[in-house]
This record gives sequence, structure tokens and C-alpha cells, in this order.
Amino acid sequence: MQVELLNDQGQAASTVEVPETVFGRDYNESLIHQLVVAYQANARQGTRAQKDREQVKHSTKKPFKQKGTGNARAGMTSSPLWRGGGRVFPNSPEENFSQKLNKKMYRAGMASIFSQLVREGRLSVVDSLKVEAPKTKLLADKFKAMNLKSVLVIADEIDENLYLASRNLPHVLVLEPRYADPLSLVHYKKVIVTKGAIDKLKEMFA
Repeated sequence: MQVELLNDQGQAASTVEVPETVFGRDYNESLIHQLVVAYQANARQGTRAQKDREQVKHSTKKPFKQKGTGNARAGMTSSPLWRGGGRVFPNSPEENFSQKLNKKMYRAGMASIFSQLVREGRLSVVDSLKVEAPKTKLLADKFKAMNLKSVLVIADEIDENLYLASRNLPHVLVLEPRYADPLSLVHYKKVIVTKGAIDKLKEMFA
């Protein structure tokens, strides 16, 4: 199948042949949703912690007498019913949020995302993306000339100039094909793929 090839002004100069196994798949919304949710869940550190009624620092003395006060009966202030008391089922740092996703499902989901980006006109190909010096302004001017604001670049090679020039741009992310993730593909409004990266994407997700 054919995808538009952009020039330095962001205009479609011609088309380039891309593998249909990666860029021509049917849209599978449920699989893409599962892929994104699993990616976000696996990124969670699970470092939050809460205390149960044994761990909170409270006296075990009965706070007031059993009868005659008009209050509900209470045995100690560490009760989960009291302000500052321990939780019944506290969150633990050992809690594991990871979700397993089969390799075949992951490849199919990524290919479905790439295919949908092509159908929506959000994915284009460029010959290469280079800057002469490690200056943010040079890359910002290049994207401005191409009328690109929120852009994910998947490049086969990222030299030091391109890496240093891109890291300070808030709505620009430059990645190698092996680091492409479903959340970034969905998030950025435009995805630019270099010609050299197409074969690597085909090898990974076809």
C-alpha cells in the first residue's frame, strides 16, 4: 500500500510503498484499548502504602466508657471507623499492577494502531530527519515549516544533534522503532516515520 512522502515544507511530494501487514490492518478497538491499558498498568510503580489498625500509632486504651455517653461503643481509636484510624484493606508497596499481554496480541495491536493512523491521515513518511547542529531552534523551525506542532518521530537512526535538539520541545518526541509504544502513538497528533524505520517496523510488528 501507498503512504504519502512529505518534503521539507510538509507537503506530500509523492508516495512510498509500505507493508500492508503493518499499515493495512483492520481497526480493532478492543485490542488497542487492552494494549494501552496494559502499557499504563505496567508503568505503575506501586510505591504507595497505607497503614492498617495494627500499624497506626494509637493507644489501646478505651477512649470513653461503654455506656452513658450517647456515643457509639468504641474500644480503641485505631478503629477504621475513626478519623486517623487504620485502613481495613490498606494499599501495600508490594502490590503488583502488571498485566500480561501475549506477543502476538501486542504485535497485532501495534499494527492496528499504525493502520488506523494511516487511515486518519495522521501518519506520513519522510526520507530522513537531521539537523546540522544540536540546537532546539533548528528543529523547531523545521517542524514549523512543515506545519507540525504535536509530532512523534520514529527514526531509524537518532544522532546526537537530533537527540539534543528534540529533548527540549514539549510536544515533540523522537524515538527509535524499538522504543515505539502504543500510548505515544495514540497521544501525538502526527506521526512521522523515516524510510529507514519502515523495514524495522515491518520486522517487529508484521
